[in-house]
Amino acid sequence: MITVNTETIPGSEIESVLGLVRGNTIRARHVGQDIMAGLRNIVGGEIKEYTEMLSQAREEALKRMVEEAEKMGADAVVNVRFATSQVMGGAAEILAYGTAVRLK
Repeated sequence: MITVNTETIPGSEIESVLGLVRGNTIRARHVGQDIMAGLRNIVGGEIKEYTEMLSQAREEALKRMVEEAEKMGADAVVNVRFATSQVMGGAAEILAYGTAVRLK
């Protein structure tokens, strides 16, 4: 499955637009991660536990979006975007969305 954040795919022509596809996940912080994050906040630097957690969440949301596109018979997803929102204290939603297309 081709996934791009552009409107077109170089060297390919879009035959038909199948519609919006999306995938999401909601992740909550872990107490152990919060302790390490608190310590890193004191001394500064990257909070690797949260970076890893959000990276995994983005991958899961992207995977779910691609699965939805495959169910529609898509060859590719164009205009892929990510959005993040806080759904409650300590939990965030990661949303991946784009347009499923069939290529010529």
